Amino acid sequence: MLKEIKIFLGIFLCLAASRFIPHPWNFTSLLALSFYVPSLFGLRYVPHLIISFAITDFIIGYHGLVMWTWGSVLLISFLTLKFKGSIKLRLPGAILGAIIFFILTNFGVWTTGLYGYSASGLITCYTLAIPFFASSFLSTLLFSLLIESVNFYYKSRFQEV
Repeated sequence: MLKEIKIFLGIFLCLAASRFIPHPWNFTSLLALSFYVPSLFGLRYVPHLIISFAITDFIIGYHGLVMWTWGSVLLISFLTLKFKGSIKLRLPGAILGAIIFFILTNFGVWTTGLYGYSASGLITCYTLAIPFFASSFLSTLLFSLLIESVNFYYKSRFQEV
């Protein structure tokens, strides 16, 4: 039980720090954590991630696209079933997670009718979201490399590699 509490607090603190400390739009650890928590700890820790996300969203403020963001986090978490193993699998899997997040959440934005319910509206929605995707992509890559480095250090220091 104590181990689970420590893991939950670690997830929450990593997520909260990256969401509350001033940062560029969409530059958080969310997508990397969505991939690496279940990849390194197992799917049973996905609720820890979602609860952490819900708490930080409560503080920041809920929005009408919560089901799209949380849904993409869940999908990314289950993606780890196909991409866990070595860094050669995990890193591309995490990047694929950022792409999935981009596709799903921006489709959710399009469903609000903000850009019109047409093919051109959908294209406009995705086109205008590209700068945000650049931040998501870069942050996912950087946080993934950080997590991989910490994981490697931990394994080499406390376990067999």
